[in-house]
Amino acid sequence: MPTKQPTHTRQAELVAAALALAAERSPAAVTTADLAQAVGITQGAVFRHFESKEAIWLAVIDFAHQDLLARLHAAAAVQTQPLAALRAVFMAHVDFVVEQPGVPRVIFQELQHPGDTPLKARVRGLMQAYRTLLTGLLQRAQAARLLAPGTDLQAAAVLFIGSVQGLVMQSLLSGQVGAMRSLAPAVFDLFQQAIAAPPTRARRTQETTP
Repeated sequence: MPTKQPTHTRQAELVAAALALAAERSPAAVTTADLAQAVGITQGAVFRHFESKEAIWLAVIDFAHQDLLARLHAAAAVQTQPLAALRAVFMAHVDFVVEQPGVPRVIFQELQHPGDTPLKARVRGLMQAYRTLLTGLLQRAQAARLLAPGTDLQAAAVLFIGSVQGLVMQSLLSGQVGAMRSLAPAVFDLFQQAIAAPPTRARRTQETTP
């Protein structure tokens, strides 16, 4: 008989199980029976901790929001130079996806559905927080004259996120998620080349900045 656990513990276990199963198959194909079996509880017990299957996926996105943003902010905080911080954020996002491939699968699955949903609203909240972090770093780079003159910061943030998403999509299609780590540095270099000030100007600014 399964050992009774506090609700928050079972919720965390069910979220982890949902992510693990979503990494192996379509999230739409994951049933509450699958989750119950993975955690070692009855299917009825699942609904004592979450009111619906949708609530489980919402909890998955909440986990992704908290864990991913914490990693990105921590990566950025280590670097004093804003372009180096952007690189660190890029690589931290890649590492997160390699460790949690179920997260993008859940997001991509939901985005295929027409109309608005609570899950899409949570994803928008995650992306807004992500863009806020990126815009802050890009503003710092612009203030330090490290960006090409006239760089559109909103477009640069979109390009940054799109570059990561392109890597994610390619890795999911190939089934080789770990390959993202080897490809990511070159992809970020291309992003940086697109937004960075000409080398001579950037070098002169860095040399005169205390």
